[in-house]
Order: sequence, then structure tokens, then C-alpha cells
Amino acid sequence: MANSLRSFQNEIDEIAHREVVKQRAAGHAKIEHEKEKDTKKPVVKTAVKAPAKEKPAAVKSPAKAGDKPADTPTADVLPKTDEKPGENTAIQNEARPADPLPYEPEVQVDLTVTEEEIQGLLLSDTPTNHDRARDLIASILTQGRGEHIFRIGARPQHAKLFSGEPIVEGDNAGGTIRTVEEIDTLKEKITEIVDEVGGKTTVLFEERTTMPRISLLLRLPPPSVALTPEVRCAVVGNVDSGKSTTLGVLTRGALDDGRGRARVSLFRHKHEVESGRTSSVGMEILGFGPSGAPILPSTSQSNDPDVMRREKMSWEEISIQASKIVSFIDLAGHERYLKTTLYGLTSGSPSCVILIVGGNAGLIGMSKEHLAIALALSVPVVVCITKIDMTPANILAETIKQVTKILKSPGCRKTPVFVKSMEVAIEVSQVFAKERWVHNLPSEFAGLCPVIQLSNVTGEGLDYVRTFLNLLPASEGDKDKFVADQPLEYCVTEVWSVPYVGTVVDGILNAGRIKTGDAVLIGPDSNGNFQGTSVKSIQRKRASVNSAEAGQCVSLALKRMRRAAVRKGMVIVHKTDAGPPQAIRRFEGQVLILYHNTTLQRNYQAMLHCGAIRQTVRIVSMDHPQGVLRTGDRATVTFEFISQPEYIKEGMKLLFREGKTKGLGVITRLL
Repeated sequence: MANSLRSFQNEIDEIAHREVVKQRAAGHAKIEHEKEKDTKKPVVKTAVKAPAKEKPAAVKSPAKAGDKPADTPTADVLPKTDEKPGENTAIQNEARPADPLPYEPEVQVDLTVTEEEIQGLLLSDTPTNHDRARDLIASILTQGRGEHIFRIGARPQHAKLFSGEPIVEGDNAGGTIRTVEEIDTLKEKITEIVDEVGGKTTVLFEERTTMPRISLLLRLPPPSVALTPEVRCAVVGNVDSGKSTTLGVLTRGALDDGRGRARVSLFRHKHEVESGRTSSVGMEILGFGPSGAPILPSTSQSNDPDVMRREKMSWEEISIQASKIVSFIDLAGHERYLKTTLYGLTSGSPSCVILIVGGNAGLIGMSKEHLAIALALSVPVVVCITKIDMTPANILAETIKQVTKILKSPGCRKTPVFVKSMEVAIEVSQVFAKERWVHNLPSEFAGLCPVIQLSNVTGEGLDYVRTFLNLLPASEGDKDKFVADQPLEYCVTEVWSVPYVGTVVDGILNAGRIKTGDAVLIGPDSNGNFQGTSVKSIQRKRASVNSAEAGQCVSLALKRMRRAAVRKGMVIVHKTDAGPPQAIRRFEGQVLILYHNTTLQRNYQAMLHCGAIRQTVRIVSMDHPQGVLRTGDRATVTFEFISQPEYIKEGMKLLFREGKTKGLGVITRLL
């Protein structure tokens, strides 16, 4: 079954990739067609648009470290509420200043070769070489979206580093061997150059005895909140494994008292406080400053639960100060809330899944279910073993042995990497989510899974967790998932009715860009139709912005839109002459039945999860010779939505579940 699942995942990944390539080609053709129409417009409109096409000054001259970006628009920037949807939209879009676009270099450079060239230039005495090195450092910062880990000296072999063996002379797998004096000189000169361009240099790791080497974090403060890199992490695990406590310690700063004090400030409902169990999809953020230090409230050392719950930093305060934001999707661990957990994993588009395992209990209950779902969705996994302060040594050893055995099993095929040093935390954060590793990493290390042991009471291991999270690549930088130069596609994951604002939706931009005042379509409704509206205002992490691009999670206030007319799973697209997209009632998909205790037949109903869509579907037909499906069977199945049509695309992955029945698949044809 494990080999069948692995081969099936490879097949659906190929199908998804092929369909994405087709859709992006069609998207480019659509954009080019729109541009051709724009060229036929009167010259007056073209002249108004010209200033918006200029490169932003923020990319050329980054702000000095510590400067607070001014991103909050004034009241006159927002459209007036008495305007009709779409009225004067073109004028609003052209007159309103948009946020500068992210760092997008025209030429990609080999970072390893560039680092060596920079070091050679800085160690020479020629003045022109200093200017050349400055240009190269600015180039790699631009390519890294304002962030880069600069390594000086010999680089140890990843295979030996990740296995936990001590590093000795001769274990270098790359880089130039440097003396301690050369390392100090290079560190000083690089710090000076980064300071010149408005950035901050921080020493992440330093070794001055065996194989002298150092890792520096070079980081530029983002010009605005709209450009702050974000990493989305889903936190899962069994009941009482320590999920909410871990997030409370990470985001609030104060250690736990061993009785759950740190988690109280995270609960959203009264019954959660009373039961001590999370029942909803919670969202917490952790900001990191230019130096890589976590942004924590001033009362982070307080032991008073009331103070911890009351005196916490707002998301807007964190966003304005942060150079990187880590968003935690806190998911429920109880079996009765599995549907909510599934929705959070499929709709949140996380960069990684943090699986919390209690050291005293091991990988039990819903932890195995959550791990299986993460593997089925092909999301990288990080394991955190908590409660090591209260777990006896023999029990902790059994837990570690069990976790290692499960990760190495044919069903997982993961290589556990135990993070017990800062250098391992730094290096594994850069390579664990990639399919092919750099620095000649052996093939047996494909599918790395970092394992971090920590205590929320003593604080042991928390520094490794914070460093690991601080260095994770931004979610919006994943070009396989998110592309900005495509038609707008915004997926609605949450809906609210805010007093004096109106209907507000939260979601992720899967493609394209959106600005305040844009005329858009939202749907499909129960009849498959799309309604016209416009974007009144945009917020990112509760801070007002003027625009957003693919990969970002933002909230939109919609003009003249009733709360009852909007639901989760809807999409927002731009108004075009081609008309709204088509809503689908029936579709065909390649599926693999992961488990079913009897047989699946026609008219069988199950809950389907596909992105932010969560709806009951019915099996209309299947191409299996016997006309029934059992555990391990693969087939082409035709599904039908029960309640209402949805906006889906070929190549989207799907997961359906009913009781203990689970199935995985990909959409291959729309009917």
C-alpha cells in the first residue's frame, strides 16, 4: 500500500504540474489580450498610468535598519462608501498610489559562487573591488527578497552534520578554508556594506576551533507591511500534546508553569478555556526583527495570567516592526474536530506542518492521522517533541525510537534530523522542504524531517525552534504555487461582518495582484453566478495596505456586499470582457482509496476537501471493472457536488473523507 501511495502521489503531482503549465500559458495569453486592448484606449488614460510603471525607489535605496515603514493609508485614500460598485474604478486605480512591488531580480545568480567571489574581493586591497562586492551583496539580497544567509569558511558535509556526528578537519564539502583572522575581517567588512545599503547583519553561528566558519544573517527591513515576507505553518498533534502551550510560549515570550498557563491567552471561546482544548482554527503570528530577534510584548516576563492575556501586542504593531512574519494555524487535536483540522490544512496553504508530539505519550491517536494527511497532501513535516522536562529518560527514549521508526517506515519515507545544535537548525531550515539538495547531499537524505526536542517550562530547545522558523523561506516565494503575473484568483477562507465596515473576507491570493478600488467578481453562488463588487480596503495582518500579490494572505472589505451572500470556498476574480469563470457541478478525478472497511459504490457520499472548498459530493460513476472500490484501489471517478456548484480547476488535489474512509486524488476533467 505504501509503494502504491508513493507512485500515485508521483502521478498526481505530474498531472497537477501539467495542468498548471497549461493554465499559466492560457493566463499569459489572456493578459496579453487585455494589454492589446489597453493600447487602443485614449492617450489620456495611458498618460495617467505611466507613473505607476516606474520602479519603486524603495527597492533601489532600502530603508535604514530600525526605520518604521509608513504603510497606513490616510482616510482620503479609501473609496467613499456611497459610491456604486465599479463606479470610477479606473480613475481610482490610477490615482491611488500602489505599494511597491517585491524584490524581483532580472538575472538569477549562483549564490555559492557569488559568496566566494565577494570574499575574494573583500580580502583584496583594491578600492574598486569593494564597490564590486557591494553590488554583489545588493544583488543576492535582492534575489533573496531582502534576506540571505552568508557563510564564510569551510562548509561541513550535510550528511555528517545531519547525522549528529562530530565535525573534524577534512569534513568540508565546499567553501574556502579561512583563518580566524580572515573570518573576522570578512565579517567586519560585510557588516559595513550591509549597513551602507540599510540592512542588518547578525551572527547566527560561529566556530573558531575545528574548521573555523561562521554563518551571518543579512536582512533588509521591508519597505512596507505589504512586502513583509510571511511563512505559514500549520500546527497539529494529538489532544494534550502541547500545541497551544508551545504557541503561547513562542508568541508571548513567557515560559509555561507546567499547568497550561501559556495557552490561556490563545483560546478564542469560553468552552475552550473551560475544557483546555482547541476546537477552532486559531491564528497566531510571531514577528522577527531585522536582527532575527523575536518581537515580543513588554510583559513577556510576567507570570500573571491576566497580564499575559490582556497585555499582548496587536498584529498591526508586530507587522510594522517585523522583517519576517511566521503565521501559525493552530488546529484542533480532538477527533471530533478533524473536519476543522482538515479544512485548515487544505485551505491555509501552509509551507510546513509542525507535528507536536508529547514526550510522555508518544505518537498516538490523532497524531498519526494528522501525519498521514500531511503526507497525503505532500506538505513538509517538522516534528517537535514536547514535555521533555517532565518525561522520564526511558520513556523519552522510547518516544524518540517510535518517532524515528514511523518516519523511516515505507509509508513515510522520511529521514529524521535531530536538531541539537544551532548550525543544524540553520542548515536544515534551508534544505528540508526541497526535493533535491545542494552541497552534494546523498539521495538517502531526500525527504528530511527535522525533529526538535523542547520544554515549554525550562525553555530548552526553544532557541532552535525560533532560529529554524526565522530562517524558513517565505511562503509567497514558492513560484510553483503562486505567480503574480497571472489573472487574479483570490480564495475566500473566512467571512465576517464588521460594524461600520461591512462584509470582510479573508483568504489567500493564488495568482495575480489586487489593489484598493479594483472592480471584481465574487462567486459562485448557489446558482453558479458571480456578483460584481469592488475592494473597499485591504488589510494584511490587520495593518492597512494598498495592494497585495500572489502568495499573500490578506483581508478584503467588499463594497455593497451582504454577509449572507458570501461563503467559504468562493473565489474573487477581476472583471473582464470574457465574463465570469464557469462554476462546475460535476467533475472527473483520479483517486486512490486509502481506507474503507467495505466497498464504495455509486451514489456513495463523502465530505470533499479541495483547497478552501468543503462540500459533500456524490459518486456518480467509476471506471473500475467490478463497479466497486476497496482499500488500495485506483480508479477514475465522476463526482457531483450535492449543495451547489464550485469554482475548481483541473490539476487541483482533493481529499475526501467519511468516518474512517479516506481517499486521495486529483481533478482531471471538468464536466
